[in-house]
Amino acid sequence: MVIERGFEKERLSREEIEELEGLARLARGDIIKMTTLAGSGHPGGALSSLNILLLLYSKARIDPQNPLWPERDRIVISHGHISPGVYAALGRVGFFDPRAAVATFRLAGSPFEGHVVKKVPGVEWDTGNLGQGLSAGCGFALAARLKGLGYRTFVVMSDGEQTKGQVAEARRFAVKYGLRDLTVIIDYNHIQISGRIEEVMPSRIKEGYLVDGWDVMEIDGHDFQEIYQAIREALQKDRPVAILAHTVMGKGISFMEDEREYHGRALTEEEYRKAIEELGLEDDLQEYAKMRKEEVFGSIPPRPLPEVPRVDGGVPLTYEAGEKVGNRAAFGKALVDLATRNIERGVPVVAFDCDLASSVRVEEFGKRFPNYFFEGGIQEHNTATIAGALSREGVLTFFADFGVFGIDEVYNQQRLNDMNETNLKLVCTHTGLDVGQDGKTHHCIDYLGVMRNLFGFKVIVPADPNQADRAIRYAATHWGNFLVTTGREKEPVITTEEGRPFFDDSYTFRYGKGDLLRPGDMGAIVTMGGMASRAIRAWERLKEEGIRVMVINISCPFSLDRELLRQAASTGLIITYEDHHVETGLGCEVAKLIADEGWRVRFRRLGITAYGLSGRPEELLRIQGLDESSLTEAVKKEVRRG
Repeated sequence: MVIERGFEKERLSREEIEELEGLARLARGDIIKMTTLAGSGHPGGALSSLNILLLLYSKARIDPQNPLWPERDRIVISHGHISPGVYAALGRVGFFDPRAAVATFRLAGSPFEGHVVKKVPGVEWDTGNLGQGLSAGCGFALAARLKGLGYRTFVVMSDGEQTKGQVAEARRFAVKYGLRDLTVIIDYNHIQISGRIEEVMPSRIKEGYLVDGWDVMEIDGHDFQEIYQAIREALQKDRPVAILAHTVMGKGISFMEDEREYHGRALTEEEYRKAIEELGLEDDLQEYAKMRKEEVFGSIPPRPLPEVPRVDGGVPLTYEAGEKVGNRAAFGKALVDLATRNIERGVPVVAFDCDLASSVRVEEFGKRFPNYFFEGGIQEHNTATIAGALSREGVLTFFADFGVFGIDEVYNQQRLNDMNETNLKLVCTHTGLDVGQDGKTHHCIDYLGVMRNLFGFKVIVPADPNQADRAIRYAATHWGNFLVTTGREKEPVITTEEGRPFFDDSYTFRYGKGDLLRPGDMGAIVTMGGMASRAIRAWERLKEEGIRVMVINISCPFSLDRELLRQAASTGLIITYEDHHVETGLGCEVAKLIADEGWRVRFRRLGITAYGLSGRPEELLRIQGLDESSLTEAVKKEVRRG
């Protein structure tokens, strides 16, 4: 290729434009062939975005021979359904053999999936759920600043997705934090699945960006020179820039142009032949069909995990018996300690908040480390995605929120973070009936049921501030997505029978390791989180009546301690006791284990059976039959039955 990378020159040369136009003709053929062969896909939008993609992938500071070069520009494709155009453009500029994409597009086992995925060299972020790409771009742009890298971030978007609320959230965040190296290019073809964008849901796209403080340009999105010069000018601005690239759906194939039906429909064989003839390309579909049958995927190596920050986990803090600290406060103190130990040695530690800093205990972090604290406002969807993207760039990233907002409200964003193999440390406070007077809208009683659906998230529910401190440090020093949950009330320090802190200086947190808090041979109470202290108080009452049961703390409900629970089963009785929806929580996890192992044991689940009311936590627990007295009576009843 004769095209030189970069946007330093004032204009593209005639030779560069001619080469790009030649690549565009070939890539249009690739798009038509791959979608026809697959029998599905989105050829119309892929064709309208194609010249934008080719210009970016040809001129941005990226290296087809080293696609994971740390200082490369980041290019996020928000409207992931235009994957045929992305694969065609990347293949034609040298990232891989384009024939593999054409032959195996949407074929099970192929890296060239129906929506763009990062396993394909040159793709930075799995997308498809519209409206999240700009948030991911904000995350990448933040990473460049925090790590002192000079790369630029480009986000290519559709016009239809501009009505998404998350897009507006991301626009505001980008301006607030001065992400001047962020450029958005919108494929403005005026068509979405259901019709003209003006009819489906009118949106004043240009005005939206302007009112939020962006610079806006308008260009012909099929003119390589205009695209180039607009991007070049955008890179010289001191604020984020949105380029409205006016395009035509199905550009380059006369009968497809400006026709809605080709947004998501592949061509018929007759239409395909007509399109290929119009492009003046060889009809080699049968050759590709043979490659598809033989599953010729090409030689694309697995994408390695992103850079893992070398975090100093520090020395755990030990809170003494009787100290009223609570798990969320323990998190806040651990976070400050982690930042103090790591930021000065070049490992950035950041925290995201959504207008709850004092409640989720990141306020002190914000005061101490203002350049590493990001207040997202009441914009959870955007914040969750930004935090996820940033975490994958070698930045230790915490996102603290209430459970109903950081889990329930942004499930789709956390799902995409999970698919993108992020390294997010999600800390959600105010879980369970412990939220009390705030009422049912704020009682996050379903977080295990929700997060159980995500394959990559590890969940930790610490029993007291000492275990919370150690769990936070563990999550910080281990790769992957972690959710750590706490209540609102001040969970007491768990002690041994002798009155010493159970999780003391000799304790080391290990994911999947349960804790035998109290011994017994007449049954076992299996619990988690803030309910552990209540279970111990019930144990003391039962002991006075000559009933000795185990109390087992399970801090990792998705990774049960089989050996400890085997001991519990050997007593002949297991009762699970949790401040969570009884049908989707710890009890169900233990029940599955009992069934899988074939243990013969009486089993009973105690948990939340209805939405809570508004009142003091102890009152709400009593109404649900989860207070200490109710637990004591339930154990006595089951022991007598045995």
